[in-house]
Amino acid sequence: MEESIWPRLAIVLVYLAATLAIGLLFRRRSSASREEFFLAGRSVRRLLLFFTMAATNFSAFTIFGLSGAGYRIGYGFYPIMGFGTGFMALGFWVIGSRIHTLSRERSYVTPSDFIAHRYGSPGLKRLFSGVMIVFTLPYIAIQAIASGASLNSLVGIPYFSGAALIMGFVIVYVTLGGMRSIVWTDLIQALMMIGFTAAAYVLIVRGSGGFVAAHRRAYESFPELFGRPGQDGSMLLGVWFGYLLLWFFADPMFPQLFQRFLVARDRRALGTTMTLYPLITTGLFFLTVSIGVLGRVTFPALTPGESDSVYPLLLRRYAGVFVSTLLLTGSLAALMSTLDSQLLTVSSMISLDFFRIRRREVLKEKLLVVVLGVLGLAIAARPPQTILDFINRTTFNGLAVLAPTVIGGLYWRRANRFGAAASIAVGEALVVAFYFGWLRVPGLLPIVPILAATGLVFVAASLLTRRAGAGRAAELPELVKPVPRRSLPWIGVFLGFLVLGIDFWAWGRRPVILAGLPLWVWYYVILGVLLAAAYRLYLRGVTEEEG
Repeated sequence: MEESIWPRLAIVLVYLAATLAIGLLFRRRSSASREEFFLAGRSVRRLLLFFTMAATNFSAFTIFGLSGAGYRIGYGFYPIMGFGTGFMALGFWVIGSRIHTLSRERSYVTPSDFIAHRYGSPGLKRLFSGVMIVFTLPYIAIQAIASGASLNSLVGIPYFSGAALIMGFVIVYVTLGGMRSIVWTDLIQALMMIGFTAAAYVLIVRGSGGFVAAHRRAYESFPELFGRPGQDGSMLLGVWFGYLLLWFFADPMFPQLFQRFLVARDRRALGTTMTLYPLITTGLFFLTVSIGVLGRVTFPALTPGESDSVYPLLLRRYAGVFVSTLLLTGSLAALMSTLDSQLLTVSSMISLDFFRIRRREVLKEKLLVVVLGVLGLAIAARPPQTILDFINRTTFNGLAVLAPTVIGGLYWRRANRFGAAASIAVGEALVVAFYFGWLRVPGLLPIVPILAATGLVFVAASLLTRRAGAGRAAELPELVKPVPRRSLPWIGVFLGFLVLGIDFWAWGRRPVILAGLPLWVWYYVILGVLLAAAYRLYLRGVTEEEG
């Protein structure tokens, strides 16, 4: 190694050592019980839950994938992320609050525990859990891929060595401190991710000549970055709608997010997380997409495979080596805060849903974390061309198929194991068919026909097999609770927000530029704030009725 890389490497190692210190802090407590190791004793409070939920959801995709999408597509990708992910947070209450209540009553530890109780089928539980595990492995690999690329770009460490370094540190602090160490490192990593990304954005904008001037040059050189369907023509209305569906149904099915429903101290903590979520997605996702847009002017000839590296390239250009390395730890925080939760949650599902590990055999469960990390590294050995395309075609589609089984199990008494199993089988078969190109739907994301078919099969199979099968009595439709009356008018309100989120009346027009940005971008900033306010009013009404 050259001597000049050591100061930069020291910055990264100091940060990694701090994560280990948190793991050591909770080492003894994490071994007390399985519930403590996997769920932090079900005691995570409001703001801590918000930050761990945000940090867990905002991964390498948030920093590298979104800046790459901004480079290739433009601001057309911002609303479906800023507003779309904020709208997805409605699922934290619709799904999460009920799962939380049931987990308290029935001691759920893994996401599939609800499936086993509601549908009375160990086989369905393993199917559900297996799908979650299989489609989370590519997402684990994405974190390793991004860490290797980042350390290679700014520190000079070979790609795979950098990926292995980050994976190794995450494995150690997860096995030391369990969920409690993850929650507290998530708090630090979320603040780092937000603060360092904002600082990096200021430096990039200043180096580019100022916010308005930089955007003026970008608009003059690449006007398609400021309109829809975007620079590459990919943001068609059907694709836009597909992304909104994809986030809404896929994200709550991420096992690392689903397990957050179980760790919350109370339902109010989930409500706080839902309310604050549109605010952080509106702000943070603008920064990362905008970095890609501005990077198009500075580095106009990057290939699609190189576009996901536009963020570290801009940092090196405008911040200098030392400062850029310091700010890069914010992106490391983003990917590590997702990776740790994925490793812990998936290891809990393997140990509890597929093996009969005795109650206090935490050591074997920790060894599973190591095995999963190695598998993630194996996938990362041959990285895909772009992060966005890879996880859309694998993780997001595969996990979204599970949503009808969960939502139907919570809200529809006639839902049964046959409908659930059939819908998962058909849905995943379609995911495979679209992945290999055997099926195509021009102008739409594959998730639209996949969800339509999955939902129809779930309903039809449940109705056709209502009286069928031995063991039907093992199902528990009594877990289904009626929708609160005060929630019914809000269904229309949130559908209205969904329509407003697809501002079809503004498509295909020459954008009106205000303070450097298209007017429709400002529209989505305001819409995100209004969505947070609507969540707050909705929760106030619902909790008053329940109280």
